[in-house]
Amino acid sequence: MADAFVVRSLDEIRFWSRIMKEHSLFLKLGFHCDDTQLINEANRFYAIFEDIENRALSFSPDADPQRIFEFNNIVHNAVCHIWSFKRKVLGLIIRCKIGGNNFPLLVDHVSREAAYFMKRLEQLNTGTLDPLPDAIINENVFFLRIMADHAKFINHLLDPSERKLVEQAREFSHDFDQLLFQAIDLDSMRPQSQTPPLLDQFVDQNRISVRQLRDFKKTARDLIEACRIKSIIPPLLADHVFREASRFLEILDAFDAALSSST
Repeated sequence: MADAFVVRSLDEIRFWSRIMKEHSLFLKLGFHCDDTQLINEANRFYAIFEDIENRALSFSPDADPQRIFEFNNIVHNAVCHIWSFKRKVLGLIIRCKIGGNNFPLLVDHVSREAAYFMKRLEQLNTGTLDPLPDAIINENVFFLRIMADHAKFINHLLDPSERKLVEQAREFSHDFDQLLFQAIDLDSMRPQSQTPPLLDQFVDQNRISVRQLRDFKKTARDLIEACRIKSIIPPLLADHVFREASRFLEILDAFDAALSSST
């Protein structure tokens, strides 16, 4: 029988190692061509996380938990290093030490995702995953901000002449900012706010909005891949943000199922 620790660890690593790999590529594409040291560092991280992704895919669900424990530590070390790289790049951009096309918010965004991945690996190896009421709030505070960021990036990377899509992205940005503020309010009211009815309503409301955003991203991705809209969004980036929205929706669905089974 598959070990739950092994299954959860491999699921997290398979998803997030691909995300980290793609972050390396996106940062590299945004550097100025003269920033060869940063480009080389990004290339090195791409290779590291591609190897991690392939190793994670090679494990089966019945792998020895001790091997996965050790693998988690190896991955955690790599994620710590890419987080440091991202924060270094952010500092260079903010102090105007480098140019290029990487938005400071984008670099901060990808570093937050690395920090999330680090924490998840630590929780798995120490057996300290959040209990359901805390997980619901923590995951939503994290992912709602990620979704709001995505809407802002899409808005700024679409051609201004794509007025309808630009307006839709702006509306999603506003909606997810509001959902994030609500989540932060619920967070500050803990533990009193962690009643089943409030959490159930919280999850239901967010599922509706995330599903709408996920569908918008899927449509945008398909249009970009078919060269049917004008933008400077690479097809891989469009697919990247779609996958993250799908991931969030899967988490919300799992929360919904867990809340339903506990009543």
